[in-house]
Amino acid sequence: MTVHFFPNDKGNPPGKLADAELHFAEGPLDGLKLAGFAVWERRNGGRNVTFPARQYSVNGERRSFALLRSTGDSAAQDRLRDLIIEAYREHEEAMAEAV
Repeated sequence: MTVHFFPNDKGNPPGKLADAELHFAEGPLDGLKLAGFAVWERRNGGRNVTFPARQYSVNGERRSFALLRSTGDSAAQDRLRDLIIEAYREHEEAMAEAV
């Protein structure tokens, strides 16, 4: 699996650094990608990753349904979030070296 980034060059919405996709290169997901991730700058200087979700309404109230959910290991999303943040850090370093 590799992580591909698409920088938020427009700066809108504020704090959004990039969109991200997971590209699969082996196993049953070979040749597929999972889109809908985003890397954000936190106000305290840290980073956060949001996961793909679909919005819907119930009695006029907007709700969100997570498309990527744990099957039982509650730390699974944290591991993926950490992996994406680390990949983004490496992406930033590579871009800085290229300049």
